[in-house]
Amino acid sequence: MLNIAVLPGDGIGPEIISEAIKVLKSISEKRNIDFNFSYYDVGGIAIDKHSDPLPQSTLNACKNSDAVLFGAIGDPKFDNDPDSTLRPEQGLLKLRKELGLYANLRPVKSYSQLFEFSPLKKDRIENVDMLIVRELTGGLYFGEKKSSKTSASDLCEYNINEIERVTEIAVNYAKIRRKKITLIDKANVLETSRLWRKTVQNISKKHSDINFEYMFVDNAAMQMIINPKQFDVILTENLFGDIISDEASVIGGSIGILCSSSIGKNRGLFEPIHGSYPQAKNKNIANPIATILSAAMMLEFLNLNEESRIIKKAVNISLENKISTADLNKNNPSTTSEVGDYISKKIKENL
Repeated sequence: MLNIAVLPGDGIGPEIISEAIKVLKSISEKRNIDFNFSYYDVGGIAIDKHSDPLPQSTLNACKNSDAVLFGAIGDPKFDNDPDSTLRPEQGLLKLRKELGLYANLRPVKSYSQLFEFSPLKKDRIENVDMLIVRELTGGLYFGEKKSSKTSASDLCEYNINEIERVTEIAVNYAKIRRKKITLIDKANVLETSRLWRKTVQNISKKHSDINFEYMFVDNAAMQMIINPKQFDVILTENLFGDIISDEASVIGGSIGILCSSSIGKNRGLFEPIHGSYPQAKNKNIANPIATILSAAMMLEFLNLNEESRIIKKAVNISLENKISTADLNKNNPSTTSEVGDYISKKIKENL
C-alpha cells in the first residue's frame, strides 16, 4: 500500500485535488495499485482552524507518507493585513524545509492542440520541451530578513553542498533527456551566482557527455520568449527559478496545465504551479489538468512509470477532444469535474 498525504489547501485547491484523486483511483482500479489517501490542513484554512499554517499533525503525516499531493495555498484576506505574523505561504515554505525538498522540477511542454492559446507565435513554441530545476530551500527566501521604518534587507546565501545536490538532480535528468544543461545566474554581479557558476563548472568536468551552458538571468528571460526551443534542462537558484518558470508558463497556453514536483533525498511533494485562484473557488471552473499531471509526476517518483504514462496519454486525449475548462475552450467549456470524469473514463476504457 502507498500512503499519500493529501493537502488540498486554499481556494480552488480542494476542487482540483478532488479530480486528481479521481484519476488516481481509476489508475488504482485499472492497475491494481492500493493507495491510501489521508487528508490534512495547510495554509489559510489551517490558520483558521489551528492558528498555524502548518500544524504539527500535518507535518508529521507528510514525514510518514510515501508522497505528498498538494493543492494550492493563499487567501486574499491575509494579503490585506501586511502586519500579520501568520501567512498561508509560510506553511508551504516550512513544509519544503522540514521535508528537505531542495529541488523543484517544472516541466514545460508545448502541446500542438494549444498553440492558439499561447501569446507566442507557433514557430517559437513548436516542439518546446524543457525541464526547469530550481533550488528550493536556499537563497533570498530563507535568508536572514531585517526591516526598520526606513529600510529593509534580505540575505541571499548559498553553500557549495546546496548547489552540488541540486546540480546532481539536473545532471541525472539531462542524461535521460537531450544531454544539455543551462545554468541561469547573475555571475557578473552577485557573489552567490559566482559560487553557483564555479561549482557547476567543476561538476561539468565529470560529465563530458553533457553540454553545459551558462546564461545571465536577464538574457535568459529574453531568450525564453525569443527561442525557448534552445533549452533542455534549466538549472537555477530559488528566486530566478520562481520568475523564469512563471514566464515559461505562457508557452503551454495556460498556467492551468503546468505541473511540478519538489523532491529531496527520499521525499516528494507534487503540486500545480498555479495559485489558489480564490475568484474561482467553489465555482467548478478551475482547470484540474496541472494537478492531474502533478499526480502523474508523483507516480514516476514512486516508480510507477507506466501508470504515469497512462495518465499523460489520457490528458492528451482530453486536450485533443477539447474536453477543457474555459481557459482552453471558451466556446464550449467543460467544468472542473467534467474534465476529471473524462480523463478517468479514458483510463478505465481505453488505456
